[in-house]
Amino acid sequence: MMSLPSNPGQLALERLPAYTELRRLWAVLPRARLVGGAVRDLALGVDAADVDLATPEPPDVVMNILADAGIRTVPTGLSHGTVTAVLNGRGLEITTLRRDEETDGRHAVVSWTTDWREDAARRDFTINALSCDSDGVVHDYFGGLTDLAAGRVRFVGDPGERIHEDALRVLRFFRFQGRFGVGQADPEALFAIRAMAGRVRRLSVERVWSEFRRILRGPRADDMVMLMAETGVLQDVLPELLARGGVAEVQAAAERLARLVDSGAPREEYVGLAALLWAPPSEGAAADGELAESSASRLRLSRADQERVRAILQAPPMTPSQSDAELRRAAADTSVAVLVDRAWLDQALTAEPLRRGDASEGSSSRDCQPKAKDGLLDVSPDDAALPGDAVLRGEWSTGAPSKIRAQSGERETTGGPDANAWTTLRGRLSRLRAPEFPLAGRDIVALGVAPGAEVGRILAETGQWWRMGGCLADRGECLAWASRLIERARTP
Repeated sequence: MMSLPSNPGQLALERLPAYTELRRLWAVLPRARLVGGAVRDLALGVDAADVDLATPEPPDVVMNILADAGIRTVPTGLSHGTVTAVLNGRGLEITTLRRDEETDGRHAVVSWTTDWREDAARRDFTINALSCDSDGVVHDYFGGLTDLAAGRVRFVGDPGERIHEDALRVLRFFRFQGRFGVGQADPEALFAIRAMAGRVRRLSVERVWSEFRRILRGPRADDMVMLMAETGVLQDVLPELLARGGVAEVQAAAERLARLVDSGAPREEYVGLAALLWAPPSEGAAADGELAESSASRLRLSRADQERVRAILQAPPMTPSQSDAELRRAAADTSVAVLVDRAWLDQALTAEPLRRGDASEGSSSRDCQPKAKDGLLDVSPDDAALPGDAVLRGEWSTGAPSKIRAQSGERETTGGPDANAWTTLRGRLSRLRAPEFPLAGRDIVALGVAPGAEVGRILAETGQWWRMGGCLADRGECLAWASRLIERARTP
């Protein structure tokens, strides 16, 4: 159960960072209401980040009213009824109440309505379907406040219909379940997600990564990724896992992420993604590396995040027993920040498998019984899982029970090398001054070697000698070694 303020139905609007601007908007649009996340967060008594409004007035009327009041507007999404009011340098979105006329699961054709309940009915979850008027009174049509207090994430109305309207709601469910859910996930939601998981593959990769990165950064990322694997969603977000090792690899990836979270690693999406995409050294390691790289590229991560994921996976493995010389050698070729990330990954990889609660204690989708409504949950061939879909059916190839645990359950610590030893290793790395090889090609040329392949050979051999010595030799010592190499090459 979550703790709500004594009267969540009457919100303290003055806590909002945009309260001054809101009062001015309400003065000219008195029927407008605060909607979405701001209402939910205020009801929980936490700071609200996004401040959005809805109103019965059509967008052209809204723009005229604001213009007459001297408020600048930007037509940010007129086809969906959204305009942005700009006050004191702050933009606040105002959207006309809508109904969906038709949708293909990604895009909707909407029309305007004056019915607040009708507008709320098209939102994803009950806790996001709340609205609040200028007096701070919350309007709750679908039991969102009760669900919020109970830690229950529930679709508005029929889950299959909500997912049919927008398949991104599958991923949003896991994000909100991780943040607000307590105990078992809603069984009707899980059944609909499992039956319609294939629709995630139709979404743009930008939308998919935008939600998935929030799941990786959010609370209970381990539980949510496990649940995504069990319901068949993880293989649609990262089809490379299924291509590389089938259902067993999907399960193994979720387990790696769980161990990473249990180790206490920072909630950085690139570290979590690296854990999911990691492959054990093998004859096919190069191909596996290319597969991981193609996944990061396919999801269109930022160039910096792609480089970070690639660097973590290609970094030399870390162990607490490594000597200072070994750490210096590693830091000569890889940034210390990446080595710290790699140490988190290797701690997770060397930990013993987690022992989690069975299905009766957690959120297993296998316990969900179907509730067909107007055929919306019928699985079409396009929705069916990829070959080897035991995950989608809730059947691990190992026959192991569900690894999802209730949020209220005890978290068991990972095994493997002592966590204190890994902490000490990361401390040593953080204090390490990354060594820089003191020579460049021009230094070899200055020693009398003509520009060309010989310069590269002398430089490479000197660099190897420098690394073997723990990266401690200074410029003078490196020049002396290079000179001996040159002399040796000239001696008949």
